[in-house]
Amino acid sequence: MDPDEVIEFLSCVPLLQRLPGSSLKRIADIVIVKRYGKGEYVVRDGDIGEGIYFVWEGEAEVSVSDSVQAEEEDRPEFQLKRYDYFGHGSPTIFRQGDVIALTELTCLVLPHEHCNLLETKSIWSADKTVGTCSLVENILHLEPVEVNIFQGITLPDAPKFGKVFGGQLVGQALAAASKTVDCLKIVHSLHCYFLLVGDFNIPIIYQVHRVRDGNSFATRRVDAIQKGNIIFTLLASFQKEEQGFEHQETTMPLVPAPEMLLSMEELRERRLTDPRLPRSYRNKVASKEFVPWPIEIRFCEPNSNTNQSKSPPSLRYWFRAKGKLSDDQALHRCVVAFASDLIFSSVSLNPHRRKGFRTASLSLDHSMWFHRSFRADDWLLFVIVSPVASKARGFVSGEMFNTKGELLVSLTQEALLRSPKPKPTPVSKL
Repeated sequence: MDPDEVIEFLSCVPLLQRLPGSSLKRIADIVIVKRYGKGEYVVRDGDIGEGIYFVWEGEAEVSVSDSVQAEEEDRPEFQLKRYDYFGHGSPTIFRQGDVIALTELTCLVLPHEHCNLLETKSIWSADKTVGTCSLVENILHLEPVEVNIFQGITLPDAPKFGKVFGGQLVGQALAAASKTVDCLKIVHSLHCYFLLVGDFNIPIIYQVHRVRDGNSFATRRVDAIQKGNIIFTLLASFQKEEQGFEHQETTMPLVPAPEMLLSMEELRERRLTDPRLPRSYRNKVASKEFVPWPIEIRFCEPNSNTNQSKSPPSLRYWFRAKGKLSDDQALHRCVVAFASDLIFSSVSLNPHRRKGFRTASLSLDHSMWFHRSFRADDWLLFVIVSPVASKARGFVSGEMFNTKGELLVSLTQEALLRSPKPKPTPVSKL
């Protein structure tokens, strides 16, 4: 059998959707092909068989004995088809019954001695637990609830801005979609809408809808749900990598290397004692609790501007995930999706900042196109520009480059920009 076909098949088995891609590839190398004729016994009543069986082609029937049927009258006989599984060690264990081929049947069998491959602690790595991976990888870990349904939470150390961070919704929803697509297909574009403010004190349910599965492409829609309401929705397209035409017209701007720039933590310390900044601003920075982000950011043009200083509607900064990430390319794209919303739409406010400036802003939609593979724990340059703001909406576009100047990701986002309504002047009742 073609190894890629085996990996694609295993990726569609519901039991295996919680596994990292590396585990699926190892299982694909280990499984044994077994073929059975029509009417042939695959596993007999009371036999544990050779391992866990995955139905590749054909149909089988689970038939229980008359005595068991009498004891459990409500236990029906049922059929097994492609992508179904059975056997000792799987969640579906037939305590008593025969498995019989109804047609010519082909199964892939994972031997007993390798069933430990199904025992993973992380959806991203077979070698790490959630507690030993980097913070952003931990944030993007989801718990499979059932087929096509996952649960995510907001960790205490995750970025929060009075609500569930938008990048967390994008990253977790993309993670959920990725776990329902065969691991040879990688996301190449996504489009999403922020519908309601999320509550970071309660879990988020991600419902995945399998819109289409093709040979080269797959499409998924994901709804993020809290308290029975859809708060966010994402549509993503996945492609099996292939070679084709290539060109790149855009060029990476000339900027200092990230090693020459200050981190956000270092910039904060400098701002506390910078005499060019208002004392009230410095006191506010000093008194505010500082919670480091799981993404390291270094601005290419650090300055003494504050959130009340007018500046051009553009920004350039280097970023990377803190800590070493697992190797799954799907994870690296989820991390970049997460990081892309940290400092993006706010650039459209730069020309409007002034003393006493206050605003209420919310992301409305977000789109990304992934052009090349990358590692999100390597330095990436994010170049942002806001060409327009109008009708209480600000629009930004962005490009992400690696250190070699290759364009990796293109992005757009639109956000709602409103000035807070002034509080009514109290009227005396006298």
